[in-house]
Amino acid sequence: MGLIAKSGRLRKSNGFTLLELIVVIVILGLLASIAVPQAIKYLGRAKSDTAQLQIEALVANLDYYKIDVGSYPAQDQGLRALVERPDGAENWLGPYLKKESSLIDPWGEPYIYERSDGSNAISVRSLGADKKAGGEGEDSDASSE
Repeated sequence: MGLIAKSGRLRKSNGFTLLELIVVIVILGLLASIAVPQAIKYLGRAKSDTAQLQIEALVANLDYYKIDVGSYPAQDQGLRALVERPDGAENWLGPYLKKESSLIDPWGEPYIYERSDGSNAISVRSLGADKKAGGEGEDSDASSE
């Protein structure tokens, strides 16, 4: 601790020593090494949860489309039928989505819409962060099935 003589009295300096600063930096580094991985894990899980909620909303809007038009959009029309009137959709009362960006998953990829010909079964899914089928955690697929 440095002492400064001023007008005949000794006074303690107001600054920090190099050792004190190093100790504080080491403590902050240890805290960051614990907190940052947990925050990244939480953000990854939040994206997966967001994708699942958006898929459920898309399926609900596809159901509204089906009520109005009489069937789900054809495979080639895809989810764009919720935003723009497809050819041959006479009773289309859309748009069924306010934002076209709702067709994009949290990782920047379009949601995958599948409908078998002659079937009323549909599927909407996202491949997750790795953009490949399967995976765990943030890489896991989100699906309406």
